Amino acid sequence: MKKLPARYYPFALPLCLSFVMSGIISFVATLRAVGFVVEAFDAWLHAWPISWAIAFPTVMVVLPLTRRIVGAFVETPGR
Repeated sequence: MKKLPARYYPFALPLCLSFVMSGIISFVATLRAVGFVVEAFDAWLHAWPISWAIAFPTVMVVLPLTRRIVGAFVETPGR
């Protein structure tokens, strides 16, 4: 399978990160709200796209700021 060019990395990383994190967080929040019931999975599948729609743009904005903050007190590899 051919990989995407490196220029897509700044977009692909937040895309994947927000997808996974919003899925986990919305799943936990859904279980806390409705409990371990049969309807929980369906409720989660409806909540996840909304969570991801908020998470992805948030990560796109916050990630560069977070990198600067962490770079202020952690050495960058290879430098």
